[in-house]
Amino acid sequence: MTEDMALRVVPRPMRKQVEEGLRNAIMNGRFAPGQHLPDRMLCELFGASRSVVREAVRLLEAEGLVTTIPNRGPFVSFLSPAEAEQVYEVRGVLEALAGEGFALRASAAERAELRRIYEALAALPPRGADQAVLLGLKRDFYEVLMRGSRNPLVGRMFETIINRNTQLRATSLSDPGRLPDTVAEIRRVVEAIEARDAAGAWEACRAHVRSAAAVALRILREREQEARAAPSAARP
Repeated sequence: MTEDMALRVVPRPMRKQVEEGLRNAIMNGRFAPGQHLPDRMLCELFGASRSVVREAVRLLEAEGLVTTIPNRGPFVSFLSPAEAEQVYEVRGVLEALAGEGFALRASAAERAELRRIYEALAALPPRGADQAVLLGLKRDFYEVLMRGSRNPLVGRMFETIINRNTQLRATSLSDPGRLPDTVAEIRRVVEAIEARDAAGAWEACRAHVRSAAAVALRILREREQEARAAPSAARP
């Protein structure tokens, strides 16, 4: 391979760009649960054709991020408390497996990288932290955790579940008192990993997910009750 070939940038297909852009917009809260996603708006936003936009929407529908209602079009999916509970159950096991694997197999550089991300998380103000920064640090944490676990299958499965879970993570972190607890829970994960305590890392990861689930499920149930009390504000 020549140097010029090694440096060549391969452009991504437009469909892939729209798919990733729409997925990110949903996961970071730009498009809220229940929000309509009309073709015209998406075409203008991404500068893409209607056929490309519709293909991207179909792919996100397969992931559960979008729901298409007959004669009304696509909407950002709601996640019911029951569905959220299932997502957290699966995430808890996958995250624990990754934590255990990381404690056993990660390199010293990866352990140091995980510690740096934790310290950046711990440095955020306990209240009023920038949500985009916070979610970005959590994404970085899990990217390193999955990579260092040396279990590609867990990583692929986790990537699928985390697309649904990102909306829930934003929900749990919206609780004013959640961030200090998150920092404390992540610290226990990092400390167990640094001690090469695989069982401790497993349990710390499970405890972190259980705590996040409790907060998110409480908020989702409160919202569900509010929606039932106000039919006009209910789902599309």
